[in-house]
Amino acid sequence: MKSTKLYSSKLRYPGPPLNDLKRSSAPTDIRSRARRALRISSHHRICYDRHTSPVSSPASYPSPLPNDFTLPPFPSPITASGSTSKLRAHQRWSWRPLLAVLDNSPIFWLVMYFLFNLSLTLFNKSVLINFPFPYSLTALHALCTTVGSSFVLRSHNPPVSGGKYPNPWATLNWKEIFVVLAFSILFTINIAMSNISLDLVTVPFHQVVRASTPLFTILWSKFLLGSKSSRPKLISLIPVIAGVGFATYGDYYFTLWGFFLTLLGTVLAALKTVVTNILQSPSDCEDSTFVSRPLKLSTILNQFFHPRPALPRLSPLEHLHLLSPLACIQSIFLAYMTGELSKMCHFVLHHCSYLQRSLFIMNGMLAFGLNVTSFGANKRVGAVAMSVAANVKQVLTVVCAVAVFNLNMSPTNAVGIALTLCGGAWYTVVELREKKRAKFIQESGTSNAAIRMGAMNRHNNEKLNLIPA
Repeated sequence: MKSTKLYSSKLRYPGPPLNDLKRSSAPTDIRSRARRALRISSHHRICYDRHTSPVSSPASYPSPLPNDFTLPPFPSPITASGSTSKLRAHQRWSWRPLLAVLDNSPIFWLVMYFLFNLSLTLFNKSVLINFPFPYSLTALHALCTTVGSSFVLRSHNPPVSGGKYPNPWATLNWKEIFVVLAFSILFTINIAMSNISLDLVTVPFHQVVRASTPLFTILWSKFLLGSKSSRPKLISLIPVIAGVGFATYGDYYFTLWGFFLTLLGTVLAALKTVVTNILQSPSDCEDSTFVSRPLKLSTILNQFFHPRPALPRLSPLEHLHLLSPLACIQSIFLAYMTGELSKMCHFVLHHCSYLQRSLFIMNGMLAFGLNVTSFGANKRVGAVAMSVAANVKQVLTVVCAVAVFNLNMSPTNAVGIALTLCGGAWYTVVELREKKRAKFIQESGTSNAAIRMGAMNRHNNEKLNLIPA
């Protein structure tokens, strides 16, 4: 009986009051107090805290270090069964920070653009070489892009009231719908011009003319956006364009009509790249470069979207979801007008196996990935950089074709490949240097404005202090 009383007294009063002693905050003392508090019940812990330190409250104690001994709460029988699913959900959502970093990385989007573009090009040359229906193939790509973008958007966006998913068309006014229709027509005409001109000129000549796309992109950017390119950036484009000419050196044969259509297709390709960048750029008045250039065409475009600039704030997937159905319908219409649609249907029904049809679907999936990465890279690196990347892609396609199909490469082609790769690297270095310089000027201007504002505030305060009360 005495031992029980002694034990209970020790349990309730483990030591003398610490009124005159200073509580140590060493890690060893913290650990010992935590272990001791865990061995007793919550009721005795309250008594322990009250009798050991009557002056200071429990909130004033040094909190234990979480990495040392903080224990998770004991799972109740109700929530214990769902702990595994919660852990899996946490592991699944833990990838979101990494995905957010990759989503904001221009290098990641450019690498993915190169991978999908090279894969689709080599896939077309190896598997779809016996499928001479370019408009039908474009319609297939647009159809797969429509299905893929709809699936991804529905999986990430919950349904609204009534179980219906949000419709991007419902958020657009008539002006923005007109822009989407015009851009889809530009997209389809660009593909049509490329396919028609390939029948009138040779492939090397077509690639050389297409290599001048960065120059037309700079001209369109100056005309539409009022942006100017520096002299080092223009000089860095010379080896890129010349390198494509050397890399694709061969039989340069063309007609006058073929040269005109190839040049027109190049101009339209540059325009499509610039317009794509405009549609995905923020159009807020405080962040826009349109305000300082009131006489440019960009000012008219800004006023055109001024009431509600919702279209530029759409994601690349939402842009593809709007444009792909229109491009599919327009491609089918072109295939019907040229007589290609009936030939394609007869070929698919009577001369295609199940394996070839599966390869067609795989080709459409690669096209969907290429469209997503193309829009995403264009949004993050700009129109001119995308044109340079397209030229580098052409040279890498030649290199991969030589490695895959066992083709011969002349010394002239090797020189062209080296020139294009060096020119692309040079352009990248120049652009990064200019971005750093612009960022430094912007930060220094902001800091100088803050310093001037602080000086003005101090001057006004001094004036107020000099006024007699």
